[in-house]
Amino acid sequence: MLILYLLVGVALFGTLTSTIFLGLALAGAIKFHRDARQASDALSRVKDFPPVSVLKPVHGLEVRLKEKLEGFFRQDYPAYEILFAADEENDSALDVVREVSVRYAQIPCKILVNGIPPWPNPPAYSFSRMSELAENEILVTSDSDVEVAPNYLREVVAPLLDPKVGMVTCVYRGKNTAGFWSGLTAIGMSVEMTAGVLVANLLEGMKFGLGPTIAVKKEALARIGGYQTLGDYFANDFMIGHLIDAAGYHVVLSQHVIEHVVHQKNFQVMWDNQFRWAKSTRYSRPKGHFGSGLIFALPYGLLGLVAAIALGKPGLGLALLGAAVLNRILESWLVGWGVVRDPVALKEFWLYAIRDFLGFIVWAASYTGARAVWRDSRYELRGDKIVLRKNAGTSQAAGSSGAPQSHPNSHH
Repeated sequence: MLILYLLVGVALFGTLTSTIFLGLALAGAIKFHRDARQASDALSRVKDFPPVSVLKPVHGLEVRLKEKLEGFFRQDYPAYEILFAADEENDSALDVVREVSVRYAQIPCKILVNGIPPWPNPPAYSFSRMSELAENEILVTSDSDVEVAPNYLREVVAPLLDPKVGMVTCVYRGKNTAGFWSGLTAIGMSVEMTAGVLVANLLEGMKFGLGPTIAVKKEALARIGGYQTLGDYFANDFMIGHLIDAAGYHVVLSQHVIEHVVHQKNFQVMWDNQFRWAKSTRYSRPKGHFGSGLIFALPYGLLGLVAAIALGKPGLGLALLGAAVLNRILESWLVGWGVVRDPVALKEFWLYAIRDFLGFIVWAASYTGARAVWRDSRYELRGDKIVLRKNAGTSQAAGSSGAPQSHPNSHH
């Protein structure tokens, strides 16, 4: 009996903490909109935009690759170049890059073949190689699985005109292209991920980056030792923002919202993807990740329902479950629709309740071991750094050749 009362107590505590988090997310959303209005006013006064170099690693024939690339060639921006990089000359993505670049010949384009990355974290190596060829002082790095609007560069670059700002990053909404499991990841991006970013920005300001877009000044990058400094880190996107903030620059959350295309055709692919993100957060922000176990709502509502029914108090159990479901509906609406304008978060809010329960399971699973997998490579971690890599049957210590590209997929 005592155990059941303890479980009800845990459910009540979890309901309280998730409600507090919802309130913080709402405050963060209000701040985001206020900052966005100020950014729009500042953007309207900009007369001259500096030239920009866009750096994009590619790998294989991703879904909607052509459409995703075309968005970067269609920017309403006065002067910019795009650099693409692949590990191998015969990478099929490069055929699409060449096809698209020919149709937009007015946009300067460079293609680089990196070879096998000699750093444990390949995006850092890829960005470093491209930055050596980049002609401009502002670098905009972007994952290959995002779609952007024509005003993307204007809105992302504008804050960097402030001498105190060294880096800009963006929130994003998930765009589901592969059914139910993919949809769980997509709505998690739009709501759970965004809510976490909004709360962090509210409480301590931006001290990290988000991989889908990071715009940085070369001078700020040089201050932290360049991309080579990031070569050993598991979450290089987090670390670049953390180091640039520590170097005395401001890191800004852009008003621009990009689309992150999600194509996860089955449970295993979805699970590996979610697990990798959770593992990345666990090692890059250990305290925050541990505390995030209290921001979920549905697991505590279900726990309260089961424990209260066992105590003969079904009314209490239904109240706890109802509070949890209402919490997730409100978060889906206020963040998923209110901030990133994801129509799924508005119309299919029940999907986020399922995602919330799954998110708790992924969070718990992230504490199982210190291994990660990405494509054909497996990694072992120590703290937030990669210490051992095994690829195609060959083990390589950190600092030797090989590794994955942005956000190594995690899997124990």
